[in-house]
Amino acid sequence: QVQLVESGGGLVQAGDSLRLSCAASGRTFSSYAMAWFRQAPGKEREFVAAIRSGGSTYYADSVKGRFTISRDNAKNTVYLQMNSLKPEDTAVYYCAADLDLYGDSRRQLDLIYDYWGQGTQVTVSS
Repeated sequence: QVQLVESGGGLVQAGDSLRLSCAASGRTFSSYAMAWFRQAPGKEREFVAAIRSGGSTYYADSVKGRFTISRDNAKNTVYLQMNSLKPEDTAVYYCAADLDLYGDSRRQLDLIYDYWGQGTQVTVSS
């Protein structure tokens, strides 16, 4: 069992930066693939970024070049550095984990992730 706790959300202005963190419990964090998803009001949850156990990273086109996902296995933590934030980035951001059983082409699918955090709100004002 893995428990995920997100932090770092808040209210910022367009163009600002934020860094989200997701702390994971358990002794095998390095074996998990991690991901960030987000859900805006009235919209479906969407993929943001993922990082596999080996370090490969994947991004949604909407955040490519602005967001960076990284992990620190010694701290059991995954990060999402968000730069040049836009109002359309406003959403609840969720951290997710799975045992890295699925290939690259499925990393953006929420159904492959077994564990989810409670979410952290990010609001970007114009």
